[in-house]
Amino acid sequence: MFTGIITDIGTVLDIDRRGDTRVRIQTAYDVENIDTGASIACDGVCLTVVNLGKAPDSWFEVDISGETLSKTNLDSWRAGKHVNLERALRVGDELGGHIVSGHVDGLAEITAMQDEGDSTRITLRAPDQLAKFIAPKGSVALNGTSLTVNEVDGASFGINLIPHTRQVTTWGEARVGDKVNLEIDTLARYVARLHEMER
Repeated sequence: MFTGIITDIGTVLDIDRRGDTRVRIQTAYDVENIDTGASIACDGVCLTVVNLGKAPDSWFEVDISGETLSKTNLDSWRAGKHVNLERALRVGDELGGHIVSGHVDGLAEITAMQDEGDSTRITLRAPDQLAKFIAPKGSVALNGTSLTVNEVDGASFGINLIPHTRQVTTWGEARVGDKVNLEIDTLARYVARLHEMER
C-alpha cells in the first residue's frame, strides 16, 4: 500500500530482457534498510525488490513480468530514465496523498500542457473504460503521484502541477504525447461498482 507521495527519483541503470525483465534502479534510499522482498512503487507500479547493491552506488533490482509490461509504460524504460519511487506505507506513516495500491489500471496520454502562473495545467485522455471512475476534485495516481482532478470532459481530465511537484517528481520532464500509468481511486471503483449493482 502506498500514498502517492514520491520520496525519491531513481535512475534506471540497466535492463535485462531475458525471461522476465530485470531492471536495476539507482536510488538515494538507504538500501541497508530495504529487505529483499520489499515492495517499492516505481512510476506507480508495485514491484518486488529481488536484489540490492550497497553504497556508494546504491541500487535495487526488480523483476517485471510480461503482463505488467503490457499494462503499463514500463516497456518504454531505457537506461538513464528517471523514475518516481515510493516505499510501501508503514503503520504510523503520514497519509499525505490518498490510498494507492500500485496496481495500474491503464495508460493515460498527455494531450496538452499550459503554464498558468508558476503552475502547469496538464490535460490527459484516459481509456474510455476508465473515464467513468474519474471525477472533478477526486484523486488519481499518475506515474505513482497522487494528484487532484480539476475538471473532466468525457475521457479527458485536467490536473494542475505546482512547482514543488515538478521539482520532486519526474513530472518536470513530462511532454505532450507521453503515456503515463493511471491508477484510479479505489473508493471511486467501489462506488461505481455498487451503483452498477443497484440498477
